[in-house]
Amino acid sequence: MLVDTHIHLDAAEFDADREAVLAAARAAGVGCFVVPAVEVANFDRVAALAVAHPDIRHAYGIHPLYVANAAPDDLGILEDRLANGDAIAVGEIGLDFFVPDADAARQEAFFVAQLKLARRFNLPVILHVRRAVDTILKHLRRIEVPGGIAHAFNGSRQQAETFIALGFKLGFGGAMTFDGSRRIRELAATLPLAAIVLETDAPDIPPAWAQRGRNEPENLARFAEILAELRGISLVEVVAATGDNANSVLGTHH
Repeated sequence: MLVDTHIHLDAAEFDADREAVLAAARAAGVGCFVVPAVEVANFDRVAALAVAHPDIRHAYGIHPLYVANAAPDDLGILEDRLANGDAIAVGEIGLDFFVPDADAARQEAFFVAQLKLARRFNLPVILHVRRAVDTILKHLRRIEVPGGIAHAFNGSRQQAETFIALGFKLGFGGAMTFDGSRRIRELAATLPLAAIVLETDAPDIPPAWAQRGRNEPENLARFAEILAELRGISLVEVVAATGDNANSVLGTHH
């Protein structure tokens, strides 16, 4: 089954045609959508999507680019939500040192607190990792969580192998569709298939054929075709393996 392991279906970009977007993705073969929250303000929206659609799963977390605006009690609200037991993961959490003026200390404090919640509730994590792979791995070695996904993976082979050894899958999507993304395409072609999941991050990270447009979950079907081409295996094998990988780490299938 095709699983989009990272999509922001609650985003305002989909407000005008969300149901049509979902219908097109389902028609393209996508059988499950994982929607991670990014801040307390959108917890209700992602939860409501999952209630309304049996093929949507959701996660709760505070994204590194949102911690600057997070209130002191937001971690307490997250803890209460996780205690409800309706989320399949803690996410989207992580570190982003790419943005100018990033408050690294505040990001790390929120990341560590959320890793501890994931450990406590025995939940996998959905990671945002930008210019921060080694720092994230340092914290993951210290605070053991039951695996998860390194979303939009863009690190080295050695970093990929370290994530895999810690029980993580690596998310590949739009960046893999560009001929110039040689390192990402090489990793997608040669890393163990058991370590790879597919994602769109829609409406973000549009593929090569929609560079100035909105990314759509239906693009996941073409991402699967590209992965099959890069690896020289059948599309059927890619769909089955990446779906099984998503299920094994997130429990996406009912």
